[in-house]
Amino acid sequence: MTSWSWLFLGALIGAYGAANLLQSIAAARTDLHHGFHPRLLWRLGRHKSYLIGVVCQFSGFLLAFLARRDLPLFLVQSAVAAGLGVTTILGVLLLKWRLPRAEVGLLVLLCVGLAALVVAAKPSPGRQLGAAGSLGLLLTLGGIAVIGFFAARLHGSPGSVALGSLAGVAFGAAAVASRPLASADSFGAFVTDPLLYLLLAHTVVGQLLLGLAMQRGSTTAAVAAMDAAAAVPAAIIGLLFLGDEVRPGREWLVAFGFVFTLGGVIGLSFYAEPQHDHAAVAGRDRLLARRPQLGASTMPKAPFASSMSNSPAGTARAKWKP
Repeated sequence: MTSWSWLFLGALIGAYGAANLLQSIAAARTDLHHGFHPRLLWRLGRHKSYLIGVVCQFSGFLLAFLARRDLPLFLVQSAVAAGLGVTTILGVLLLKWRLPRAEVGLLVLLCVGLAALVVAAKPSPGRQLGAAGSLGLLLTLGGIAVIGFFAARLHGSPGSVALGSLAGVAFGAAAVASRPLASADSFGAFVTDPLLYLLLAHTVVGQLLLGLAMQRGSTTAAVAAMDAAAAVPAAIIGLLFLGDEVRPGREWLVAFGFVFTLGGVIGLSFYAEPQHDHAAVAGRDRLLARRPQLGASTMPKAPFASSMSNSPAGTARAKWKP
């Protein structure tokens, strides 16, 4: 089973990378949602790109769940973060994104850190959390929902980072729940374990928060903040309580790899610029709907067309038709 876990680890990176790209395109094409309400998921679900992205994300989620049966959380969560690099590569290849040199360097840093974690990780089954752990996950879910209600009022890059971080905490909690759950002895034990339903609840809340985050500014900032927030708490809990292990003598590689990986995703968040202008998108869509009456000569250019032609999401809106 351990050899399969490594295959699952590699596959989940690609799945999450594709999911990030497709869902960000749908978020850019959806009217800005100011509240913390599940209605946003319904609106996003009208876009084919979002639905395909959800399928990719669910595939990545399933692959990560299977990988966590034997691999430590600090490695699997870092691999999920590496999906951001795949997102960028896909954007360059498919959507002709143009990336600054600093961002390219940070992607390299992320990859080096992930490689160090792969070398240092020691496969092992996870320990059970117990009743206290389940209660902690339940309280965390309530706290995320309350803070998310207020964070949904933020706009621009602060909104992207705040909501992305909350989404990361939710996904990290889901990862903590899945580590012992993946070792269930039977299907009956699996479906009756409270961790299963805590995992699902954290995943739904995280998905909603991520959709809100991607609407408010840089997709890269939202995903980077999410990955950082998902990786750190889960890695600490895994090492302290869930039986995650490091190969003897390679503890320094874990520290090195984790700092490099987090440095890469946090740096990507710092260098990212806002990519979404929903007011401009909505205005342009209204004008396009009236174009037969207005005539082509009166059709103004979208205000973001020139200033954002080199940005990833700007290019996605211009060239991708979900």
